[in-house]
Amino acid sequence: MGAAHTAGLHLPGRSPVHLLPAHTKIVAVFGFVLVVVATPREVMWAFGLYALLLAAVAVTARVPAGFLLTRMLVEVPFVAFALLLPFVAEGPHLTWLGLSLSESGLWGAWNILAKGTLGVAASVLLAATTEIRQLLLGLERLRLPPMLVQIAAFMIRYLEVIAGELRRMRIARESRGFQASGIRHWGVLATTAGALFIRAYERGERVHLAMLSRGYRGSMPVIDRVTARPVQWVHAAALPAPALLVCLGAWTTGSG
Repeated sequence: MGAAHTAGLHLPGRSPVHLLPAHTKIVAVFGFVLVVVATPREVMWAFGLYALLLAAVAVTARVPAGFLLTRMLVEVPFVAFALLLPFVAEGPHLTWLGLSLSESGLWGAWNILAKGTLGVAASVLLAATTEIRQLLLGLERLRLPPMLVQIAAFMIRYLEVIAGELRRMRIARESRGFQASGIRHWGVLATTAGALFIRAYERGERVHLAMLSRGYRGSMPVIDRVTARPVQWVHAAALPAPALLVCLGAWTTGSG
């Protein structure tokens, strides 16, 4: 898969984080997210330490703050949902700046914002330091069902193809004077969506037949198998291991 498919997320580099095998980074991020989710929401200092751990990873990987923050905008809908919780949740209320806010809603909003933001940041760092092809090979290395890996690979590979098809259809409409400006044009847009589905389905059939003619029997050949040395696993644990200690400390503090 070419760089065109990962130009938005992947940041090429030769940092220690970039050089780690993909499957070690996947395990590290998964472990980190589990630890973050397991942390009591009331222990706020723990989430600050998690953010510092991610910042240290970003500095080590030489990922600019602007690059990281702009790609974290994907969580904006979840932020909007979290900001609504204090106004719609039930339970005891408190007054702040003339607003009546639910206490349980405030804790719920904090829980979503803190844990969601840390999870998204960790995922963005993983994508920024690992090519999509290496991620897929890493998932295979971790024994994810091969069919799921293949579906993900084809989806990523052909998203750009479908986007190009949609772009050509839009240019064709506009060259004939069409400009979507209201509800009366929804029928045309619905027809476009239907035509795009038919074209994508037909292209998929042609691709599948081409693969069968080249010997495809349900699995893709693995060209290179990347193994990780023990020291690389130790380096990958530099994120989840301290986070686990913070989580244990948070539970000890919270229970005390």
